[in-house]
Amino acid sequence: MKLILTALLLFSCLPQSLVAAEGVAVGQPIPKLAPLLPGAKIPDTAGKVVLVDFWASWCAPCKASFPCLNRLQAKYAAKGLVIIGIGVDDEAADFTKFATAMDAAFPLVHDSAHKSAAAFSPGTMPSSYLIDRKGVVRHIHNGFKGAKTEKEYIAEIEALLAEKP
Repeated sequence: MKLILTALLLFSCLPQSLVAAEGVAVGQPIPKLAPLLPGAKIPDTAGKVVLVDFWASWCAPCKASFPCLNRLQAKYAAKGLVIIGIGVDDEAADFTKFATAMDAAFPLVHDSAHKSAAAFSPGTMPSSYLIDRKGVVRHIHNGFKGAKTEKEYIAEIEALLAEKP
């Protein structure tokens, strides 16, 4: 009974746009980001391997994931990896403070309206989507588990980069 109540409490605390019934699944093309993030500078992803990472300033695992994402950016950007971090904070000040503190080496965009989060429907914070060169989701990571997740990212990214466009 305690487990059910705890799950209900956690579920009820999430913004409703983050708990949509549908979302992006492995094997599906990703939604176009530009219409979901009007005014945001979205990098060109055509023919690239893309990692879309949803995060929030209040999320401790999100904070822990940024050094890993920076390492991935440094190692694989020249080989065709594009990382896009999407912050879902309601307040611009919270987004900006976190983004500045994390010193991301990859583009960050603010989704205060939760349009991209509603389209993707991330299961938790952080959640990341690895997309192949054709724009199809190949891997989804819910949460960040340190070295374990980083090792998975590396294997998956290298496999996707090795595929012919």
